[in-house]
Amino acid sequence: MKETLIDLKTRRSCRKYKPEQIREEELNAILEAGTYAPTGMGAQSPVIVVVQDQPTISLLSKLNAEVNGSSGDPFYGAPTVLIVLAERSRRTYVEDGNMVIANLLNAAHAVGVDSCYIYRAREVFESEKGRALLEKWGIKGDYAGIGNVILGYGLPEGIKAPAPRKDDYVIRV
Repeated sequence: MKETLIDLKTRRSCRKYKPEQIREEELNAILEAGTYAPTGMGAQSPVIVVVQDQPTISLLSKLNAEVNGSSGDPFYGAPTVLIVLAERSRRTYVEDGNMVIANLLNAAHAVGVDSCYIYRAREVFESEKGRALLEKWGIKGDYAGIGNVILGYGLPEGIKAPAPRKDDYVIRV
C-alpha cells in the first residue's frame, strides 16, 4: 500500500523521450492495469489501442497537432502511444475512459516507464481521417476519443519538478 501512495505522489508527466521502445512485459503490465479501471456499472466501455509503429505514430502526431494549429510533435518523440476510446452509448463514457487513462499513467510509473496524458483524441477521432483509422483498425461502434497516453523512457530534461500543492485543495465540511 505504501508503494502505491508513493507512486501516486511521485508520478510526473514526461515531455522528452529516448527513441528506445519500452519492454513488452512493462507494456503488458500497464495495459492490464488499464483494464482494471473502474467503469460505470462495470460496463467496461473503453478500449485501448496500442500504437508502436513509427508511421502511424507520425500520422497521429500530425492529426493531433493540426487540432491545435501547430506543426510540432505533441507526442514528444515517445515510442508508444496508447489511445483510449469509449463507447458513446454509455452515459459515463468520458469518465470511464479517463479512469482507464489514470490507471495507465500510474501503472507506467510503477513499472519504471515515463508517460504523459495527451489531449485532443476526441477531435482527432471525430475527423474524417480519424474515423478512417478506426475503420482500418476494425473498431466498430460509436467510439469517442477520450485521450492519448504516451509511453517511453524519459530524458531528465523532459520531467519538471512537482508544483507545490495549493493550500485549499481539500475542503473539509
